[in-house]
Parts: sequence; C-alpha cells; structure tokens
Amino acid sequence: MGILRRLSRWMGKQDHMTHIVAGNRAPGFSLKALDNKEYSLNTLMERGPVIAAFFKISCPVCQFTFPFLERLYKRYGSDSVTFLGISQDDARSTTRFAKEYGITFPIVIDDENGYVVSNAYGLTNVPTIFLIDTDATVKVSSMGFDKMDLEAIAANLAERKKIALTPLFGPDEVVPVNKPG
Repeated sequence: MGILRRLSRWMGKQDHMTHIVAGNRAPGFSLKALDNKEYSLNTLMERGPVIAAFFKISCPVCQFTFPFLERLYKRYGSDSVTFLGISQDDARSTTRFAKEYGITFPIVIDDENGYVVSNAYGLTNVPTIFLIDTDATVKVSSMGFDKMDLEAIAANLAERKKIALTPLFGPDEVVPVNKPG
C-alpha cells in the first residue's frame, strides 16, 4: 500500500477499493475446491481463523504474492488455521497455476456462477487477501501485494498459535514494500 493510502487510512479518510475492510463482517460463502470438496466459511471458522486470498491466474501481482502466502501456510497453517485460495478462473487453469507457483493449500473456484463470492466482497482488484477471525470479523484486508499486511497476518497467527514469529522475508530477498493489484 502506498504511503498516501497508508496516511489516508491512518487519518480515517481512505476511499477503500473493497467494501470489506478490517472490522467488517465477512460474507459467508460455500465453494467447491479443485478436488471437488466443498468449503464453507462458516464451517472453517469453527476450527479457527481463515486466510481467504482472491486471485486470477493471469495477474502478475497474484503470481508474485502466492509463493509468500504458501510460505505463510507452511509456517502457520494447521488444523486451527485455514488458508484458502479463491480463484476467479476455471479449474484446469487454476490447477496449472497451483503447480507452477507451488501452492499446496486448498483452492476453490469462484468463476462458475459469475463471481458470486468476489462480488459479495466488493472486489475490484486482485490479489485481495482477508484474515477472517472465528466470529467472521475481518482482522486484515489487503489489496495487491503489501509486505506490512502479510507481516501483520503472520504476527496474528503466531500470537494465536503461541509460537515465535519468524521473519516472512529473508534478509537476502529483495521484496518491495507493495505492488498494487
């Protein structure tokens, strides 16, 4: 997120590009995954928080972001935390995307009925990532690639799991602060 958007958010004057922001309730949904298993937000929240990451396979920022989400999943995913990719593409293309970018967490498809879930979340850009708590409250709402938002998700999950926070980005990695989606 750019400095002006951060300053606007801090001042409480940001014009959000998604209507689901931190503090809002996340709309419920139920979608089928690549393995044909049904994923329901309400059921997932019974086990713990949900990281819902909306994307399109052709989006360069999504391609950049998803390996970092996989890194988060490997460190903090468990029976009590669900990572869920929400693809706006068909199953075949999404499967290729998951293989190419090494994504092992579940991915559901939102392109079969006119992007019903994406529209319910008011998305205008991808990637858009939400950390949704067990009471359906959005704790983090992030558009594009935002290093600080991903670190906030990591810190929240580490605290929740009562484990040490490990750096998400290596000291030798050149990672931009943000990339708009």
